[in-house]
Amino acid sequence: MDIVLVTAIIASLFVVIALGEPLARRLRLPYTALLALLGILIGAGASFLLHTDLTDALNPVAAAILGLPIRSNIFLYVFLPTLLFQATLGMNLRRMLDDWVPILVLAVVAVVVATVTVGHALFWTGALPLAACLLVGAIVSTTDPSAVVSIFRSISAPQRLVRIIEGESLLNDAAAIALFGLFMGFVMLGVPDPSLPDALARFPVLILGGALAGWLAARAALWLMKMLSGHELALMSVSVALPYIAYIGAEQMIGASGVIAVVAAGLTLNLSGPGRIAPQSWAGLRELWEVLAHWAGALIFILAALLIPRLLEEVRLSDLLLVGVVVVAAIVARAVILFGLLPLLTALRLSPPVERPYRVAILWGGLRGAVTLALALAVTESFRVPDGIQRMVGILATGFTLFTLLAQGTTLRWIIGRLGLDRLSPIDEALSRQVVAVALQTVREELARVTERMDLPHEIVRAEAKRFGARLEAAVRAAEEGADILDRDRITLGLIALAAHEREKILARVRERTLSARLAERLLPDAERLIEGARAGGRSGYQRAARRSAGYGAAYRVALWLNNRLGLSRPLAILTADRLERLLAQRLILRDLGDFIDDRLRRVHGRRVAELLHELLARRIEAVETALEGLSLQYPGYAEELERRLIRRTALRLEEREYAAMRDDGLIGAEVYTALMIDLARRRAEEERRPPLDIALRRMELVRQLPLFADLDEAALKRLSRALVTRQVDSGTVILRKDSPPGRVFFIASGAVELECAGQTWRLGRGEMFGQMGILARRSPRVAVRAIAPSTLLVLDEDRFRRLLDRSEALREAVRASAEKRGIDPATILPPSGPERGAPPARPESDAA
Repeated sequence: MDIVLVTAIIASLFVVIALGEPLARRLRLPYTALLALLGILIGAGASFLLHTDLTDALNPVAAAILGLPIRSNIFLYVFLPTLLFQATLGMNLRRMLDDWVPILVLAVVAVVVATVTVGHALFWTGALPLAACLLVGAIVSTTDPSAVVSIFRSISAPQRLVRIIEGESLLNDAAAIALFGLFMGFVMLGVPDPSLPDALARFPVLILGGALAGWLAARAALWLMKMLSGHELALMSVSVALPYIAYIGAEQMIGASGVIAVVAAGLTLNLSGPGRIAPQSWAGLRELWEVLAHWAGALIFILAALLIPRLLEEVRLSDLLLVGVVVVAAIVARAVILFGLLPLLTALRLSPPVERPYRVAILWGGLRGAVTLALALAVTESFRVPDGIQRMVGILATGFTLFTLLAQGTTLRWIIGRLGLDRLSPIDEALSRQVVAVALQTVREELARVTERMDLPHEIVRAEAKRFGARLEAAVRAAEEGADILDRDRITLGLIALAAHEREKILARVRERTLSARLAERLLPDAERLIEGARAGGRSGYQRAARRSAGYGAAYRVALWLNNRLGLSRPLAILTADRLERLLAQRLILRDLGDFIDDRLRRVHGRRVAELLHELLARRIEAVETALEGLSLQYPGYAEELERRLIRRTALRLEEREYAAMRDDGLIGAEVYTALMIDLARRRAEEERRPPLDIALRRMELVRQLPLFADLDEAALKRLSRALVTRQVDSGTVILRKDSPPGRVFFIASGAVELECAGQTWRLGRGEMFGQMGILARRSPRVAVRAIAPSTLLVLDEDRFRRLLDRSEALREAVRASAEKRGIDPATILPPSGPERGAPPARPESDAA
C-alpha cells in the first residue's frame, strides 16, 4: 500500500477528529457516538465508491481506506494502554481510594453478572455452545462512561458519583478483558461447557500477576525519572514507554493481565510522581498524556467503526433476534447492579446514595464502543476459533455496539432532560438570581469608576448607565422573589462556596510554588471532602469532613504501632513530617478565608449567615492550631524549620515576580533574566528537599518541656524518655473506659481530655496527668476518659510510675493537687517516699476516681 496515500488518510482522520467535537456539541450528541457514526459513514462510503459503476476516480482512495491494516492487536497493544494509562493519571486517586469498596465491587461483580447473564441467555437459545456464549458476555460487559460522565459534569452531578462511575469503568474494562482471555482460551481449546468456578479460580492469578508487573515497571520508571529529573522531555519519554512495557511484559512474559499491569503502573506513578517530579514537569507530563489519550480515543472509535460494515456483511434476520437477546440481557444485568447491589452498598454505608434518576441515566448511558469491537475483531481473526463462532461473535458484538451508540447514545441527553437532571433545583435557581443581582451591583460601581477615567462624553455615559440600571433593576426584582431561601440552605450553599474557595487557594499557592505539588495532592482531597460533606449533610457534614482533615489517619496509627512495638521509626517520621507540613499549610490557607466571607458571601447570603460561617471557620482554625501545637511541642525545632522553609519559599516567589516585572518593564534583558531564573531554580530545588525528622531526639525535648519532670536530672530524663510511649489520639477517641483495669499513667503533652465519674466531669489540659488515682488506690478507677481535641499523650507503666513518684517531688505535688481537686485526702493515697512505702488503706470505690 502506498505510504503517501495512507499518511494522507490518517491526516484526514485527524481533521475529522478536530471537526467532530464542535459538531457533537452542536448536534447535542455524545462525542464518541458521533465519531462512531462518522467512521461507519466513511467505511460504508468507501465500500460504495469501490463497487459502484458511477465513477472510478476515487477507487484508489476507497481501496486504501478499506485496506487499512486494522487488526485487533493495534487496538489492544497500541491504543488501549494509552487510554488506560491516561485514565489512571487523570484520576484523583486519593479521593477515589475513599470509595474503593463500591468501585471494586461494582466493577468486578458487574462484569461477572453481565457475563453470566448474557452468556446463559444466549445459551438458552441454542445458537452457540456455552463457552462461546460466555465469551460474548465478556466482550459486551465492557462499558464506555465518557458520554454519561461528560453530561453529569455539565449538569453539576455529585462529584463522588462521577468518580465512582469512572473508577468502576476503568476496572470494568480490566476485569472484562481478563475474562475474555479465559473464555477465549476455552473456545480455542474446544471446551464446549467450561466450569465457571474453574474459570474464575484463575481470575485472581491474572489480576495479582498483572498488578505486580505494573508496580515493578512503575518503580523502575520512577527510579529512572529521578536520575533524569533535570530533563523534562526525557521524563515524558520514559512515561510514554512505561504503559507499553508493563502491558507487553505482563502479557508475554508472565501470562498475566496486561490491562491490570497498565492500571497498576498508572496508579503507582499517580501516587508517587508528584513527590518525585518537579511540579512543572509533572504538569507537562499530564498534559502530554491528555493529548495522546484524546487522539487514541478518537482514532480507536473511528477505525473500529470502519470495520462495522465488514463485520455485518453476512447478517441474517435470526441474527438480529439474537442481538435483541444480548441487548435485553445486558440491560437486565446492568439494572440488577444499579437497582439491587448499589442500594445495598448504600444501606451498608459503603457507597454514596444515588438517586433513582441518576441510576436510570447510568443504566441508559452504558454505551459500548471500541474495546468491545476490538475484542470481537480478535475473535474473528483467530484461525483457532471455528468459523461459525467467529461469524456469530462478530455480528452479536457489532450489533450490540451499534444499538448502544445509535439508540442509547443519540437519546441519552433527551432521557436526562425527561428525568429533570438538567434543571437547577429551586434553591440553586433562587441563589443564581441573587448572585446575578450582587454581581451587577459590583459591576455598576466599578464601571462608574472606569468610565470616569475614560473621559467619555457625558451623554454616552449617561445613556449606557441608564441601560445598565434597567438590567440591574430587573435582576434585583428577580432576586427578591428568592428571598425566602431558608437560612439552613444558605448556610449549606455558603459552606460549599467556602470549601470551593479553599480549593482554589490551594491551587493558587501551588501555581505560586509556595506549596509543593506533593503537599497539594494531600490538601486538595480534604477540600473536596468538605464540598461533598456540605452538599450531602449541610453543616454537620462539613464539620465531619473538617474533623477528618485535622485528625490522624489509619496510616498514621499503623506507623505509630510499628514504632512503638517493632522499633521501626522511619514510617512514623515521614508521616509526622507530612502532618506537620500539612497543618502549617492548612493554617495559612484557612486564615485567608475570612476575607472571602466578608467580601463575597456576606453580600450574597446576609449578615447572619456570614457570622455563622465565621464561627465555623474559627472552629476549624482552632482545631488545626491545637493539632499543630501538639506536634510543635513534641518536635519544636523541626516545626520551626518547616516554618522557616515556608518563608523562604514565599521569598523565592516574590523574587521571581520581581524579576519578571523588571523584564516586562525593559529594565533587564532576556539573557540576564535567564541567568537569574537558573539561579532561582537551583535555590528552589534546594528548598524542595524537606529536612529529615529525628523522632527519638524530639521525644526527649518534649519530656524536658513538661513541668512535672522539671526536677529530674539529665540522666533521669533520658531514661524516662526511653520508657515513655507516645500515643496520638483524635478528638472523640475513648482513652479509658470505666471498666479498664489500672496499670498506666497518661501525661498530656498537648491537647485536652475530659474525665467522667459518678456524674461529674473534669477537663485536663497540657502538663496534667490521669490514671494515677487507680494505680495508687489499687482498684479500678470507675472513670471514663475521652479526648476532646487532637492530643499527644505520654504513657508510663505502673512500676516505672511508682519509682518516678519516689524520686520526683514535683510529681508528688501534682498527684497531691489532683487528689485535692477531686475531693480526696492526699494522705490516703500518697505513700511516703522511700523504701518504707506501704500499701494504701482501702477506700470507697467512688473515691478511687
